[in-house]
Amino acid sequence: MTQLLDVAIAGISAVQIIVPSDLAKGVLGTVASILMTVQSVIKNKSDFQAIVKKCETIGEILKRATKDITDDNLPGYLADALSKLKSLVDNINNKVVPRNKRGLFKSFFLVAIDREQITSWEKDIDSALKLFDTEALVNIAMKVEELPGIRMKLDELALRIDGNSTSVNVLKYQPIEPPSRPSMFYGRDNLVAELMTLVVNGEHIALIGPGGMGKSSLAKAILHEPLIIDKFADRRFFVAYDDLDPSTITFETFMTRFVGALGIEITGTDPLRLISTFLRSASALVVLDNAETFEEASVFWRNATDVLWRTMDIPPLDLSSAERVFFQTYPRARCSDAEEEIKDLLKELDFHPLSINLLAHTARQNDWSPATLLKRWNNRHIAVLNPGKGKLQSLSDTMQLSLDSPSIQALGEDGRRTLAIIAFLPQGLNSNLAGDLLPSLQEVDTICDVLRMQSLVYRQDNFIKVLAPIRHYVQDSLPLPDSTRLREIRIFYYRTVQQCSEEQDGHANIIISDHFNIERVVAFDLAHIPEETYHACSKFLDCLTWHLPRPTTLTPAIFNVVENSSTYELKASCLWNLGWLYDTLSQLSDAMKNFKAAEALYLATSNHEMVAACVTTCADAYRCQGRFIQSQQLLEGFQRSESWEYLSEPTKDEVWYFLDRARMCTFTASVDELFVKSSDSKHHFIGLSSKIWHRRAKRYYRQDIVQVNEHLKDLLLQCTCTRVCLARREALQGLAEVAFCEGRLSEAMDTLQKIVQMFKGKRPHNTLWCIVWKAVVASKQGDHALARELIYKAPESFQFFELRSTFVFLHRSYTAACIELTADAYDKAESHFIAAIEGCDIQGHLKFKAYSKRGLGEIAFVRGDFALAARCFTETRSLCTAMGVPERHLYSCFPFGVLPDRFCGWTLFLEGQSPFANIM
Repeated sequence: MTQLLDVAIAGISAVQIIVPSDLAKGVLGTVASILMTVQSVIKNKSDFQAIVKKCETIGEILKRATKDITDDNLPGYLADALSKLKSLVDNINNKVVPRNKRGLFKSFFLVAIDREQITSWEKDIDSALKLFDTEALVNIAMKVEELPGIRMKLDELALRIDGNSTSVNVLKYQPIEPPSRPSMFYGRDNLVAELMTLVVNGEHIALIGPGGMGKSSLAKAILHEPLIIDKFADRRFFVAYDDLDPSTITFETFMTRFVGALGIEITGTDPLRLISTFLRSASALVVLDNAETFEEASVFWRNATDVLWRTMDIPPLDLSSAERVFFQTYPRARCSDAEEEIKDLLKELDFHPLSINLLAHTARQNDWSPATLLKRWNNRHIAVLNPGKGKLQSLSDTMQLSLDSPSIQALGEDGRRTLAIIAFLPQGLNSNLAGDLLPSLQEVDTICDVLRMQSLVYRQDNFIKVLAPIRHYVQDSLPLPDSTRLREIRIFYYRTVQQCSEEQDGHANIIISDHFNIERVVAFDLAHIPEETYHACSKFLDCLTWHLPRPTTLTPAIFNVVENSSTYELKASCLWNLGWLYDTLSQLSDAMKNFKAAEALYLATSNHEMVAACVTTCADAYRCQGRFIQSQQLLEGFQRSESWEYLSEPTKDEVWYFLDRARMCTFTASVDELFVKSSDSKHHFIGLSSKIWHRRAKRYYRQDIVQVNEHLKDLLLQCTCTRVCLARREALQGLAEVAFCEGRLSEAMDTLQKIVQMFKGKRPHNTLWCIVWKAVVASKQGDHALARELIYKAPESFQFFELRSTFVFLHRSYTAACIELTADAYDKAESHFIAAIEGCDIQGHLKFKAYSKRGLGEIAFVRGDFALAARCFTETRSLCTAMGVPERHLYSCFPFGVLPDRFCGWTLFLEGQSPFANIM
């Protein structure tokens, strides 16, 4: 307990120094005083363990919340929260031991404090910290128990996203303007006022009701209330899910959409934790719209066990408001003598807003008199109308009347077919491509105009879309798009996919604009005509990898296809490309799952070459994670497998190449043995790369660095054709490492810049990697400002890739920590090391975790906390064992990651010298 108090006091004191707000400094000073009193005066210290943890949390929250904020520009809500927290900690400080007796107690004896009093303080601190918490109004539509006649949905779900505070590297924040307030919004003033008050007071609200009741409109209206704007400013977010197919949604796609709507760009680590941290940094209001039946998204609900929900049923409109909505659209009825009959009609519609809107637009578009409207309504064929399970009768009746109206009937079958197509496509119909997608529908634009005038569809940007309740009705009540129209859509989309390349051209732009629609067509075809779809699916996954790396709902669709022996390779190709998509996203466990599934199918067809490709890809993923033993074991096991005998010599050379990349890092083989078997490969890249890595290995194994330099220069001259551009990169990288280690820093910087120029406009991973290394060189030159500029300000063109690559994130986080450590900015360095460790834990990355643990140990060593340093170094040693890397060779193969020599705690620890001789 004493050690825990020491660490907490030191941490809070450090934060007190760096926060710019005097009010925050005062809070932290009082907190430190409480802990010091507990340490020196209190007898029952162990009862204060929870208090100590909460005090540490106070330090973390204030450090984040008041960063770069002085008392002069302190936001009102934050000043209020700090003032209340200050009053609380002052009160606790005075009660721990009365001031007039504190010196006496400290001099003569210890005191004990009642456990109930301590528990009361714990609760008070929790309540105070909630003032810094995020408020979020969230709309997550989930299936709930069937109620009589209606399937209710949790359509607006208010959720406070709780969790431990974590470090987050938000690369970019661009506030997204929420959708405008509904233009026609009647009869909800009291409900808006009630909900607005609840939101401002931090309540978590679940709005429930059948589709079309106006929950989305209500949420949009609340977002634009002046009190809400004052409180949340530009942190009002609306996340729309109406263009996603709920039957195939995954948690990853759910979170990807969430991130996009928040306007933040974050790395590919745990999105839930990072989003939570972003939201907790200041008050925010989040609405998730139409997020229904998301099975995996219900993680929010399952994990939010401590959230108190206020459930609000959204009632129908009252008669007066229903009349205003109806007459606003259909003013002709206001002047008629059928006023009472119109009231009865609205009552029959259950005062359901969407039904009223549809009926009014249908009457106006068809130029019906009130008498005609009433006649058609009364003559509707109720007996044959079946709203379907959980559907409102009023909406079903209104939809049927609208579809039977003269305006729609005049369109012939094409009207219903077009509506079915729009409902089938998650994004709706791209109006710019409508003629290409549906060439047989000559009047498609006119049809869409008629549908829009009857309020069956609406236009958003370039897409013709339907509201979710109408989509559900159409999908349940109308046939699927007919085979002719589906074939036309398929032909256009699949032709675009096949013609798409890595170039950013017109085909790529269509992939980017219509990607959810294409995904829907592919998923549908995989379920119905898989053999004809595999090629398009495989290429579409390539297109996503090139132009829009994101999680895909095609994963379950591909795995669910029941293959036969004739389609093994086709399905394996899809799994192979799916693996590379997840590899690009740095979701390595998912990537390897797909590669292994592809491997099994390739093995079943005796395609041993592709079996080898799957194995080497997985092995190299292990190597990139620092799991050198696993990589080595996987490849050595493959060499003993039946497939080995069937491989071509170039493929065997490739396996040896990847095996030696792993063996090099474990120092289990003589350097003269490494890359020898692959050096003479007929595979030109493998042969040349093997020669380069053989020379680089000699440098890592501390052989003649002058000879290494000369040989690398000779090999660089052989890297002349585009097929070996990666070999050229490896040679230049080796030369940069040699120059860096010999102190020729300007030469190292120039060599790295050659790599940057070589990959300019392509392969952003290589470019970003070298920019980070340039920052390391600048730091060693003593130019900390340039180093920070390079590490923190990635070129704009690379940010799209950067946030999808966890490897780049880990590399940058660790290097940023090293730069701050070199500049003696220990707090910043510590923050970056911790962020890197969190990312490593999520990704199972051992190498950067070992480096970062060692970095934390050096910071503890500099601060004189040798016990903490010893723990960090012990963890580093354990990670070395797990990787298979000798402790003294931790950085041998990663010279740009080495810490300056003056940080010697790790060396003293390994040698068992003071101060570690007595701690270990």
